[in-house]
Amino acid sequence: MLMLLNHTNAKSTYKKDKITERPVRSILKTISWRIVGTIDTIIISWILTGQIETALAIGSVELVTKMILYFGHERIWNLIPYGKE
Repeated sequence: MLMLLNHTNAKSTYKKDKITERPVRSILKTISWRIVGTIDTIIISWILTGQIETALAIGSVELVTKMILYFGHERIWNLIPYGKE
């Protein structure tokens, strides 16, 4: 019986965590993902242009714009109840 109660409590806590993601978590996820994405963009740009300076410039612009877009996207999705049950 105790195990059943713990399972129910854990499930309830999991659901609460999924529903109440705080903005700071979205910011941290945004930053970590942008680091990965920007490295990818710089490498691809360098391969395509053959110029590291151009690749770094593209990566720098992309880092800022996509971080803003991703954060907004995360916050909008957090408002949507679909899949949060």
